[in-house]
Amino acid sequence: MQFEIERIVRTALQEDIGLGDVTTEATIARDIVVRAELVAKENFTLAGLDVAATVFHILDPDVCFEKIFVDGQSVRKGEVIAWLKGKASILLQGERVALNLLQRMCGIASLTAQYVAAVEGTNAKIVDTRKTVPGLRALDKYSVRMGGGRNHRIGLFDGVLIKENHIVAAGGISAAIKKAKEEISHTLKIEIETRNLPEVEEALQAGADIIMLDNMTLDEMRQGVDLIAGKALVEASGGVNLERVRDIAETGVNFISVGALTHSVIAADISMLFN
Repeated sequence: MQFEIERIVRTALQEDIGLGDVTTEATIARDIVVRAELVAKENFTLAGLDVAATVFHILDPDVCFEKIFVDGQSVRKGEVIAWLKGKASILLQGERVALNLLQRMCGIASLTAQYVAAVEGTNAKIVDTRKTVPGLRALDKYSVRMGGGRNHRIGLFDGVLIKENHIVAAGGISAAIKKAKEEISHTLKIEIETRNLPEVEEALQAGADIIMLDNMTLDEMRQGVDLIAGKALVEASGGVNLERVRDIAETGVNFISVGALTHSVIAADISMLFN
């Protein structure tokens, strides 16, 4: 994880600083040392403090970064989440990159926490998708975990998920599952997307380990869960929002995948202030 963090941070710093911070170089003496604080401007669930710290430590290992909270905690508006001490020029160069990453991560964690709270008391688990910002998946997935959610597959390499286009190209649900069973390791589970109850029945008979109920009505989901009857895990997907997620959870599904956790996140409001 730390390798991924450093890769992301170095790329972001190069993008932002380029050949140099001309404003800071023109206005701030290089040897001026300041203290700064990261302040929450609203309530949120924290994720990404170590990422923010990495930004400043890559620019200058001597920057002091003191965490007041830890990832996964709830933060209230007005609270200081971290203190920094270092050269003003360094803190200014790292400010935007650190905040961009931290604010996005906190936004993801906070939205995830809302979904997790909405299904509390049911058997359903909130999971993410691959609908992440290219290059930031490791941070997006980590943030989901900090909000109490779970990660679906990380990429195409660590799980079999047979979707609509796979089914068409393979010649049908049964053919796709049969082919997958012949090709993959016994350590991998096979998940398949279904759009109606006949497809659920076919997937079950073909031996799918996980059956996704895609864009089904609540009544169809309940019937699907009854039809599967514990012979496979059940995931609900499509059309999920905070207003509907509790009703989906109460159909008896095991997992609810929510693309909005990472593709429609609203960044948390955080400021870095010198003092």
